[in-house]
Amino acid sequence: MAATAVTLPSSGTPFPVATTASSSSARRCLLLPSAPPRRALRVVASAATEAPPKATPPPTSPSGIVLVDPSEAQRVHRLKAVYDQKVVPLITEEFGYTNVHQVPKIEKIVVNSGLGADAGNSKGLEAAMKDLAMITGQWPVKTKARKSVASFKIREGNTIGIAVTLRGRIMYNFLDRLINLGLPRTMDFLGVNPNSFDGHGNYSMGLRDQGVFPEIPYEVGGKKNGMDVSIVTSAKTDNEAFRLLTLLGMPFSENIKPDVVIRKKRLKRHHFLSKGKGKGGRR
Repeated sequence: MAATAVTLPSSGTPFPVATTASSSSARRCLLLPSAPPRRALRVVASAATEAPPKATPPPTSPSGIVLVDPSEAQRVHRLKAVYDQKVVPLITEEFGYTNVHQVPKIEKIVVNSGLGADAGNSKGLEAAMKDLAMITGQWPVKTKARKSVASFKIREGNTIGIAVTLRGRIMYNFLDRLINLGLPRTMDFLGVNPNSFDGHGNYSMGLRDQGVFPEIPYEVGGKKNGMDVSIVTSAKTDNEAFRLLTLLGMPFSENIKPDVVIRKKRLKRHHFLSKGKGKGGRR
């Protein structure tokens, strides 16, 4: 067997060609380098076809509602950035604080909703909890009666409402949507009452319809569920809390005047007597 070198047109690398003699005709074959083992090919193929890592799905509640992603909860909300960059310097200069920790801030927001006639209905309770979870981004808890009231047909331990406590980024997210989406979409909205402070820097307000939030679909003739919102701040006076919420964008009404203390006249005994039994009346 004789071997000769052949040069290909596209490449200058010589490949040996083997010529074998046979009884009928001569056979010529091109000698190529030895192929890599199958094990190496399988490893390369598996590395090339390896799928990229899948993203972790956001957490879901027991009812299947997608809640806030933990990675999103760690980011600084825009309302928090406004508080740190603009509100803190203004309040510090206005009230003359000497320490940053004296500046009032929002500690938590409590949202609760009464169920009323749907308290004993499991489907109505589940629907109310689902709606409140979509609005706040956090699954609510059930509130139960502390004692029995016969006139209201309430027994101790019965579920009468739902509530949720918001803190951190979720709190600022809900407050931002409440100020910029919920309140402006309220029918005949003229501003919130500036006299709803409790005397310790906490503000409470109520909404008659949860449908002002875009997460709740509008239903013609559907039942409207309201909710109460309590904003708890670290302010020591109502004036500081009022200024804090005003700088954050809370639309207080300018037409409502502050409360005026009216001293009532002290009633005496003869005011509670009937006309016939008072002084000078018929006996």
